[in-house]
Amino acid sequence: MNVEVTPLPGIGVRKDFALRNGRRIGVVTHRDGKIELIISKSDDPDACLAEIPLTTEEAGALANLLGAPQLVAQLTEEHRDLPGIHTRQIPVGTPFDGRTLGDTALRTRTGVSVVAVMRAGQVHPSPTPDFTLTAGDLMVTVGTSEGLDNAVKILKRG
Repeated sequence: MNVEVTPLPGIGVRKDFALRNGRRIGVVTHRDGKIELIISKSDDPDACLAEIPLTTEEAGALANLLGAPQLVAQLTEEHRDLPGIHTRQIPVGTPFDGRTLGDTALRTRTGVSVVAVMRAGQVHPSPTPDFTLTAGDLMVTVGTSEGLDNAVKILKRG
């Protein structure tokens, strides 16, 4: 995928790419830190069909929603021949906001392994027990169905 980066003098930077239907989708990052998701008109890539302002947290959540499924799909494919092993993305709830991965004791309590943590579009692979979590992070986990179900409960309720 070819992402084009266009400086916008006095405004910031536009990063976008072409969809197969001819429209372009991207992000404008303003000099003052504002972020907008943009969709261009198919007949004029410089004219926006839609502009959606996002907070930093909203942009991070959207990046997680778009990035985590790719990682989970890859892991699922790799574990396809291992019966009983499943991969799931699990959101971190507020009880663990600002706490470490070790504080969850997921491995001890459920047998589930945390393969990565997705935050604001960034993948943090193989997080250590001292990795600090933020509510809204997506944990990419591997384990049994029962273990994963229990991990969801723990990360939601504490």
